[in-house]
Amino acid sequence: MIIAPDQPEAWEQTARAFTAAVDSGQLDLPLPGHGRTRVRWAALAGLAEADLSLGRLAEGHADALAILDELGGPPPPAGSRWGVWAAMPPGPSLTAAHYDGTWWLDGTKQYCSGARVCTHVLVTAQTPDGVRLFAAEVAADGVRPVPGSWPAVGMAGSDTLDVRFGRVPATAVGPPGGYVNRPGFTHGGGGVAACWYGGARGVARPLLAAARQRDIGPHAFAHLGAIDIALRSAMAALDQAADEIDDDPLDRKDAGSRRALRVRTLIEAVATEVLDRAGRALGAGPLGHDGDHARRVADLTVYLRQHHAERDTEQLGRLVAKEGTNW
Repeated sequence: MIIAPDQPEAWEQTARAFTAAVDSGQLDLPLPGHGRTRVRWAALAGLAEADLSLGRLAEGHADALAILDELGGPPPPAGSRWGVWAAMPPGPSLTAAHYDGTWWLDGTKQYCSGARVCTHVLVTAQTPDGVRLFAAEVAADGVRPVPGSWPAVGMAGSDTLDVRFGRVPATAVGPPGGYVNRPGFTHGGGGVAACWYGGARGVARPLLAAARQRDIGPHAFAHLGAIDIALRSAMAALDQAADEIDDDPLDRKDAGSRRALRVRTLIEAVATEVLDRAGRALGAGPLGHDGDHARRVADLTVYLRQHHAERDTEQLGRLVAKEGTNW
């Protein structure tokens, strides 16, 4: 019997890359709304194109630093690696209670990306006054990631586990509802879309490389042409959204929600089209024999489901009906 040498798990490889990116200053990105949002999103897209799980952790870290700046949270220690654990799906939940002069977290938080590599986290929890955001140390006593709670192949490198909190001290960041009721909440949605766009570029690369090396046939060339139009449209939409954020960082025009819904829905549609067209053009070969491509396809398929599909388009439709639009 031939025994393969032990290989690090996907999350361990991504954790090393994430740690190196933080330590090198690669993730010291411009804050959104400070005049260089295009640069911020381009950096996230580039990381996501190479590795969507790394892009996911980078986006969470960069978003956390922006939130701390916007809401006046505690300054991040040098070399700290942050995540934002804010999903609130049905099922187990996290609560916070204030006693003995301290906030304490108890319960289970789902969808915690970077559960075993983040040193600090911004996490939402239910309180008597509503949902609040808290900063906590992941190494604190009582924080326990649940191994095996993310058995999926897609985004395996993001180490998105359930995490249990048992009487963990935390610092409140912002008022009740402050996490979502701030201009930066919609700005951050564009950063996620930039990662989806980068992931779609990564999925499309093998088709472009093949077309530059040989005659791939009329149907595959047609798919490549359609992918080019889709990706360039996505890039233009991201650039326009970034410029609008820089022009109105405090969202005084009250356009943030519509802008985020539009750009996220467009990028999700583009990425879905790229997945479909690249698969049709390339066939089963890369999925069966190119591990990097197969991983990118699986990762992007899972990551796109962070989009809320018809719920988001319904919300956009209601906003357009209420507030009008400038078609």
